[in-house]
Amino acid sequence: MSEHHHHDLESKYAMAPPPVAAAPTPIANPGPLGLCGFALTTLVLSLHNANAGMPAGTPSNVVVGLAFFYGGLVQLLAGMWEFRTGNTFGATAFSSYGGFWLSYAIMFIPGANIQAAYADHPGQLAHSLGIYLVAWSIFTGIMLIACHRSTVGLVALFFCLEITFILLAAADLNSSATCKVAGGAMGVVTACIAWYNALAGLLTKESSYFTLPVGPLS
Repeated sequence: MSEHHHHDLESKYAMAPPPVAAAPTPIANPGPLGLCGFALTTLVLSLHNANAGMPAGTPSNVVVGLAFFYGGLVQLLAGMWEFRTGNTFGATAFSSYGGFWLSYAIMFIPGANIQAAYADHPGQLAHSLGIYLVAWSIFTGIMLIACHRSTVGLVALFFCLEITFILLAAADLNSSATCKVAGGAMGVVTACIAWYNALAGLLTKESSYFTLPVGPLS
């Protein structure tokens, strides 16, 4: 075998060099976006529930657009990006509450025929909404337990949200205007805490001259 042919065989069967690993593309933190979508939509509805500067029974349909797009779609997208960052808790929370706002908004759309289905049973609509809110209070309780090693800010958020859902559920199940106003007031507190957590996430050491404490628990 000629020396030239021997070198050709060596070249043919030589091990290829391992590929150079590409640096992972950094993913922005979707948490502040999801929290802002939740906070603003919650605030607008809660002010209506609390009868802030308006007579009792004022329609709250102005929240429908927010519930579809900011509290709903945008928060759902934030949840999907939390999956990309590997944050299971954030993904579950944002995706679920985005779904909550979407499911709430669709009730106001005539084509969905949800409220019209109760036309012959007007008292039953409030009871059904009460069951709906009880279910969300159960889910929120699960999330409250799941976040017990996160931060004081996050625990406070889910605790206040839990109280909000319980009060609003009691308002619908018992036709209690007092519980509805109390639920609205607690919802305003919840929205403010959510905004605080969002701002704390935005004010990073790289982008701000100061940061906000959230009280890490782990």
